[in-house]
Amino acid sequence: MTMSLIDTTLRDGNQSNWGATGLDTAMMLGIAPAMDRVGFEAIDFTTSTHMAVAVRFSKQDPWERLRLFRAAAPKTKLSFLTTGMRFISWETASHELMEFAFRLLVNSGIDRFAVMDPMNNVAAMRTMADLTRKAGGRDIVAALTFTLSPLHDDAHFAEAARKLTEAGQFDRLYLKDPGGLVTPDRARTLIPAIGAAIAVPLEFHSHSTIGLAPFSYLEAAELGAHCLHTSSSAAANGTGQPAMTPTIRNLRDLGLTVDVDDEAVAEMDDWFTALAQAEGLAHGVPGEFDRSYFRHQMPGGMMGTMKRQLAEMKRLHLLPQVLEEVEHVRADLGYPIMVTPFSQLVGSQALMNVLSGKRYETVPDEVTRYVLGRFGAPAMPLDPQVEDRIRSSKRARELEDEPHMASLDELRAKVGRGYSDEEFLLRAVMPADQVDAMNAAGPAPRGYDPRTRALKYLVGELTRRPTLSGVKITKPGFSLQLNGGR
Repeated sequence: MTMSLIDTTLRDGNQSNWGATGLDTAMMLGIAPAMDRVGFEAIDFTTSTHMAVAVRFSKQDPWERLRLFRAAAPKTKLSFLTTGMRFISWETASHELMEFAFRLLVNSGIDRFAVMDPMNNVAAMRTMADLTRKAGGRDIVAALTFTLSPLHDDAHFAEAARKLTEAGQFDRLYLKDPGGLVTPDRARTLIPAIGAAIAVPLEFHSHSTIGLAPFSYLEAAELGAHCLHTSSSAAANGTGQPAMTPTIRNLRDLGLTVDVDDEAVAEMDDWFTALAQAEGLAHGVPGEFDRSYFRHQMPGGMMGTMKRQLAEMKRLHLLPQVLEEVEHVRADLGYPIMVTPFSQLVGSQALMNVLSGKRYETVPDEVTRYVLGRFGAPAMPLDPQVEDRIRSSKRARELEDEPHMASLDELRAKVGRGYSDEEFLLRAVMPADQVDAMNAAGPAPRGYDPRTRALKYLVGELTRRPTLSGVKITKPGFSLQLNGGR
């Protein structure tokens, strides 16, 4: 059997371990030709959230980034992950806006769409598949998200997979395990159950948060998964995906074929390892096994954010109490899958409950919108008392009357004319000052070499200190002293 790989370094590896801000356009372009030679099934390239990060933090045009990378890696599919009926903004978007966004993505170089809905809503995912196909997407993949609850047994996932794929709207299906909670034992029953229910290739995507994914990957490969999602070593592990090099080695040790260019794989690993060292980015290591994750299911990125928030308040000692409250809030809200945006909603509500000492005394607007059904119907009923308390609040009545996403014509009237379609879309869903700052920054730099990063940083710092009369640089076997003239 031949296995294929999808690389997640640029999107999920970057997001899980480097806060989605570790890589800029030049860093990606520098390794694009090697990534194109590897022979990946696809490159997990971006989401609308990552596009917003490019604008907000790097002041770089995400459309330009996509086109440049497409030109530098012309042979490999570039994948876009949807996260429900939304584009950058948390507001529910119209079908018209989503198709418009997808068409722009296709025109800029996206040819694979991984369609995820945070509630695994089959009807919503099939609608999204139709929109992406209508916009010109050629490879449409259903992303079925794994979670643990009283409802989510193997039969539940198999039936969802069957419903998703039976009408031929999806070309592939991947089991998405954001919490890294699929154990090898669960893989032995779940992967065959899903495989038996579908007639399309099956992929498996997990996280190394508690160290299980490398083992579950091998079980999945032997039991019918055709493709695994991995990252280069520096961006792998931690709360990201398993590293590609040991995964390739282990698959081959099982007698499976992995048809990749090993030299290009090594070049990728060397590049991102050097980059992480030059930029001060953490080199991912597998997480320690922590059984409590099976209860709270908090994704790694949200866990890091929560620890940082508590530490800033000097209340990190409350973390165990908050995680216990996460379990209760999730049950109150009908067991939402702990994936964006629901992991943020549940985590924020649990944190507020613990800090205030009174449950649901303060309720974030997004939690209220969830209870009002703005994100769809939960898989299980909400706790009646909690639902009634939130629905009967003054804020809930105000949010019930808030307008939904405007039509394209209404948005064009609001944003103004004279913009390209790409800039118009950014302005329709992001603060205008952030787009203005991106434009003012000009085109993204093209060249990056991690080997010269330290030298450029040193030179830059020295030029900002005109009062220096000299500098001395030493390292083992080398010494250089420069004295300024007067």
